[in-house]
Amino acid sequence: MGHREDLLEGAKRCLLEKGFLRTTARDIVRESGTNLASIGYHYGSKDALLVQAYVSLVEATGDRFDPGRAGREAMATDPGSLERFQEVWTHIVEAVGESRAIWMLSFELIIQGDRMPEVRRMLVEAEEQGRSGLLPLFNGVPEEEQGKDAVDTEGRFYQTLLQGLMVQWLFNPETATNATQLTEGLRRVIEGTKRG
Repeated sequence: MGHREDLLEGAKRCLLEKGFLRTTARDIVRESGTNLASIGYHYGSKDALLVQAYVSLVEATGDRFDPGRAGREAMATDPGSLERFQEVWTHIVEAVGESRAIWMLSFELIIQGDRMPEVRRMLVEAEEQGRSGLLPLFNGVPEEEQGKDAVDTEGRFYQTLLQGLMVQWLFNPETATNATQLTEGLRRVIEGTKRG
């Protein structure tokens, strides 16, 4: 690997061990076997490197949401169905449990966002990519073919559910909502709107 990749891998390890605020440039250099100047050269700043490392960690976790990308058998249910909804959330819940350190890091960034405006700006830019990345899991349409309207509505809906589930699973995994409960809740909401 070159310095750029070494820095990214070192930054990921630092984030998981120390979090965003406690990771220093020297920590990253020590972990990556590079030098301080290489951070600025390749990423512009320590914060930009850490944001890229965070996004990379989240993307790797997102790959585990889809069994086909994780090297397992692809989804077994039809896109757009309640069965697919439940299957996707089952995989997401499993990944959240396996990736606790990453989700803790997410909340550190949410809570500290006002104190780090540049970091917040970079993460806000990555938010839309996260929304569009979730949609294919549910609707079966490749990410590059998702329309802006779908990303801004369905993508936001799934992202909101994901963030709520993360809070529950981080706070108390024993009582957190599971995929079956979430699907039954949606089914009842849909039935209620048909009656109204």
